[in-house]
Amino acid sequence: MGTLAPEPEVTCSKKYLALGLKISGKEKSGKPRVLSLLSTLLERSVQNNESLLESSQSEDVITIFHGSRAPSLSIEQYLDRIYKYSCCSPSCFVVAHIYMERFIECTGAHLTSLNVHRLLITSVMVAAKFIDDA
Repeated sequence: MGTLAPEPEVTCSKKYLALGLKISGKEKSGKPRVLSLLSTLLERSVQNNESLLESSQSEDVITIFHGSRAPSLSIEQYLDRIYKYSCCSPSCFVVAHIYMERFIECTGAHLTSLNVHRLLITSVMVAAKFIDDA
């Protein structure tokens, strides 16, 4: 037996829809488009920073987020996993990216394969606390 509750109307701007932030506007896989965009952005940033560090023969600033080796999960797989198990809204991932950029700007560190996963999970957690917690 179906429910008699009306469907919630979601009015969104074109930019909002383009980022995949509409509740019913998910891809076939069930994940918002913003996750794909963010993973592509982070992967490109990691590749650019690692090639920059290799070519300049300079040392990266070591932070608490650096691991001894890179995780086997890709950034896209990691974001999908976080989205699946954390129940965060897609806007949390946008805010998390802003937090990551601010941290990198303040510390002078580079986003590399050694720190991107730890920095990502920490920033998503802080963003979820700020946005989604009641």
